Amino acid sequence: MTGVSATPDRQVFHEHRNLLFSVAYRLLGTAADAEDVVQDAWIKWSAADRSQVADPKAYLTRIVSNLALELLRSTRYKRETYVGPWLPEPILTGGDASTIVTDAESVSMAMLVVLETLSPLERAVFVLKEVFDFSHAEIAEAVERSEAAVRQAAHRAREHVRARRPRFAADRSAQREAAERFFSAATGGDVNALMELLSPEVTLWTDGGGRVRQALRPVVGAVTVAAWFAAIGTVTYQGVEPADLEAELVEINGGPGIVFSGPGRVIATLTFDFDADGRITTIHNVANPDKLQAVAEGTAYGIGTR
Repeated sequence: MTGVSATPDRQVFHEHRNLLFSVAYRLLGTAADAEDVVQDAWIKWSAADRSQVADPKAYLTRIVSNLALELLRSTRYKRETYVGPWLPEPILTGGDASTIVTDAESVSMAMLVVLETLSPLERAVFVLKEVFDFSHAEIAEAVERSEAAVRQAAHRAREHVRARRPRFAADRSAQREAAERFFSAATGGDVNALMELLSPEVTLWTDGGGRVRQALRPVVGAVTVAAWFAAIGTVTYQGVEPADLEAELVEINGGPGIVFSGPGRVIATLTFDFDADGRITTIHNVANPDKLQAVAEGTAYGIGTR
């Protein structure tokens, strides 16, 4: 849509584009697929008889939801047979919307991992209801189900998420401070400092997708996880020598994260979950190069829900 003069219909779509991406990304967990869905929605919007559309926002959300649901169903087998843990594709976030705690939590790695355990319908209903505050009637129209079926799916999804989402979370300033200390300790190889920051039962999840060498099972325990990260600055990591390894503290998926880079490429991202005391309980390490394109391009996405 670049380089073409704006029309009223194009302006309407542009006004809702961030919302549409936000819905698609939360449903799919990948920025590339979400962008494809938004582009397909534009094609459908362009071809539609828009004179009959009373509520463009609801109409476009319905298109995106259906496209994302269809894609989610078609990709589930690939995710079930994925090499090692499947983690969402990280995105850089920024702007005023990313400071809203509710928005940030709903796009966090922790939440996206939980949403991955829902059925496609439950995921769509949960996202539209709990994150974007659509009514059951609006959701029923969007996902082409009865309102009763939507209410049942919403209840199942809500209970499922409540049982699996992180129980505690430090405030955002404490999260940032802990991430900064982790950054300094990891890049400096300070095992003792890392141990102070990690919960005793901390879990590290690594996603290499079979493309790069990563742990195929979760790494558990503060001693093991601290040793893993302390070694990064002393050994060749993802083919990058220690002298060429760069690390940057950034905002990823609404919270503090770390981007590791080598000459000309991003090689991994880290994001964190925290307990009430600010200790790190979970680390998500995405190293599959297929999932690092959005971060490598440096695009910062809005994650707002309106």
